This record gives sequence, C-alpha cells and structure tokens, in this order.
Amino acid sequence: MKTIKLTLLFCLISVFSFADISQDQKAALVDLYNSTDGDSWNNSWDLNKPISKWYGLTIEGDKVVGINLSFNGLKGTLPESISKLNYLKVLNLAFNKLEGEIPKSLFTMTNLEELRLFSNTFSGVISSDIGNLSNLKVLELYNNYFSGEIPENISQLTKLENLMLSSNNLIGRLPLNIAQLKSLKVLSVFDNNLIGTIPSSIGELRNLEELVLSNNAFYGSIPNELVQLTNLKTLLLSENQFKGNFAELRDKLPNIVNFDLDEVNRKGSLATLDEEEVDN
Repeated sequence: MKTIKLTLLFCLISVFSFADISQDQKAALVDLYNSTDGDSWNNSWDLNKPISKWYGLTIEGDKVVGINLSFNGLKGTLPESISKLNYLKVLNLAFNKLEGEIPKSLFTMTNLEELRLFSNTFSGVISSDIGNLSNLKVLELYNNYFSGEIPENISQLTKLENLMLSSNNLIGRLPLNIAQLKSLKVLSVFDNNLIGTIPSSIGELRNLEELVLSNNAFYGSIPNELVQLTNLKTLLLSENQFKGNFAELRDKLPNIVNFDLDEVNRKGSLATLDEEEVDN
C-alpha cells in the first residue's frame, strides 16, 4: 500500500511539473515552426507529441521560459506571434538563416533576459523599443545586416551585461548615455560604420571587461577616463582614425590581456581629449 501511494504521488508531481501550456503559447510555437521551415530543421518538432518533448525548449510548469534553437537550420522570418511566449526568459536563435526585421512585438517581451540572434541575416534598424526589455542581461545581435544608429533607448537596459553589435551596417555615434549601463561587462561594436569620438563617460563603466571598437571610423583622442576601467581585460581599437600616441595606456590598465592599437599609436604619451574634439 505504501508503495502504491508513493507511485501515485510521483505521478501527480510529474503531471504538475509538465502541465499543459496555454493555447496561445502552443500556437506561437507552431507559428515559429511554420515560419522558419520547421520540417527542414536539423532537430525538428513532432507536433503530435507533447510540447515537453520538443527540441530546444525549457518549460517550467505551464510556461515556456527558454528556446534554444541555435545551429538548427532555421530559415525564414520570425512571426509577430512570438510575443505570445510572454514568459520567455531566453531566446537563442543564433547561427541560422533567419532574415527580415525583428518583429515589433518582440520588444514587448519584458521577461526576456537573454536575446541571442547573432550570425543570421536579420536586417532593418534596431528599434528604439529595445529599451522596453528592462530585464535584459545579454543582447547579442552581431554578424547580421542591421543598419541605422544604435538607439539612445538602449541606455534603459540597466541590467545589461553583454552588448554585442559587431559586424553589422550600423552608423552614427556611440550613444553618450551608454554610461548608464553600469552592469556592462562586454561592449563590442567592431566592424561597423560608426563615427565620432569615444565619449569620456565610458570611464564610468567600471565593470567593463571587454571594449572592442575596431574597424570603424572613430577619430580623435582616447579619453584619459579609459584608465578608470581597471577590470578591462580586452581593449581593441585598431582600424580607426584615432590620433596621438597611447603607449602608456596599457601600463595603466592592470588586468589587460588583449590590447590592440594601430602601429602609429604604439609610442608616446596618453593623449587627452581636446575641447574641439568633443561631440556637440
């Protein structure tokens, strides 16, 4: 009798652990499957099986909280209905063949903590509505075809730790208010068409460990405030139009491991940002 009771208890726990998700969530998953050629995925879904058996999903109770379909052969566009997955914390669709713009509805998914869409062929601008994703810690959109400027509202992502926008077609300047991202550890925007000087406020990002600005059209002097980034391990600034010589810079960054400037900038003293170089 005791064994039977324990068996029944285990079954009840299993049922509640994998409770049916809502029809809205299931419909959104099916939309994602159909709009990204699910039948051709490397690891496809059998839509007749329980959702708990579908590849790449993390389910807690009756909520889909994670989708990891990286390297899975997705192609096509993301459906607007993806926002029906409103409990989602992690969305990783990296290394696929997804295209088009990020659906506007995605920027209403305020539970998102990690958004990884890198190494696809997404295009369009990065919407200013990105600032709505207030719980975001990881934003990785690199190696796509995003254009336009980095939106000022990105500064509203105060929990952000990784911001990786490299290898796109971004233009304009680094937002001056980027210093509001106090939790930031990685800032990587190399291989774009960004211009302007490095804002001196970047010295306020005291948790920063990687700063990668290579292969853009930045110019001017590197601000002295950069030496305040004592946790910095990687600083890559080559293939820009910085002026002055910065041999002292590396010596003033105690934890630096990867350091790269153009050859012309390897001798002399750390320059100070001249007044005429400050962006208006």
